Formats: sequence, structure tokens, C-alpha cells
Amino acid sequence: MSQGRSRGKAKGVEEFRPYVTRVLPVGAQIHCADNSGAKILEIIMVHKIKTRVSRLPAAAVGDYVNVVVKKGPAELRKQVHGAIIIRQKYAIRRLNGVRVTFEDNAAVLVTPEGEMKGTDIKGPVSAEASEKWPRLASLASMVV
Repeated sequence: MSQGRSRGKAKGVEEFRPYVTRVLPVGAQIHCADNSGAKILEIIMVHKIKTRVSRLPAAAVGDYVNVVVKKGPAELRKQVHGAIIIRQKYAIRRLNGVRVTFEDNAAVLVTPEGEMKGTDIKGPVSAEASEKWPRLASLASMVV
């Protein structure tokens, strides 16, 4: 009989999150898909990521990241903002076997409370991101 600490979740608790390959490392520049005025964002930190020594933390669709506005209005630049990744170029494999790819890597700016800074989202939003963040789904014109 083992006296060691339990590892992982409690038995019987099943939370399923489909695995999405993390393809946007720290330093990646991505498009801003909302109407906040920002054009290009640079990822500076990925939340809730544990990784190996010397490996850059990377983000995938639906992840919350800290970004800096690289191209956009002066009042948004030179400060840290929160953002949620809504599209990635690398294929996302769904449970039914379909692989979904997008034309670009994109994110939307959000406040620390989770409210969006913009009022509209340009282009499609992945279903994985809209399931994790319901407020994105309500503002999205198209969920793929």
C-alpha cells in the first residue's frame, strides 16, 4: 500500500480539453483581430504554461497571453495588455478527424477582468477558443 502523494486529478473527475499543438512561442508577432486599433501584437508571456528548461513557452488557440502592441495607436503601445489567441496557422485536429487551419495567427485584446477592449471581431474564431471564452463567441461573426 502506497503512502505517497497522489498525482493528478481526483479519480472520477473527467475534464476533457482537446489537445491543440502549441505553435506560437514567446516573441511571435500576430495580427490583432478586433477593432481596438492595434494592428500587430507581440507575445511576451503565456499564462499557465509549465515547460522544460531552455524551451520557450508557447501558446495555442484559446490561450490567454500577455502581449505588447507593436503597430497601432500611441496610447496602446509600450504597455502590456492581455490577449486571447483566436486563430493559428498550424492545423488543429478535432475529435471527428477534421483538421482546421486558418490563414493567419490572430488574437483579440482583453482587459484583466476578461472583457474585450474592442466591440467587434474581424474574421472567424476557432470553436476551441469560443468554448473556453464564451464572451468571444457572442461577439464573433463566425465560429469555425
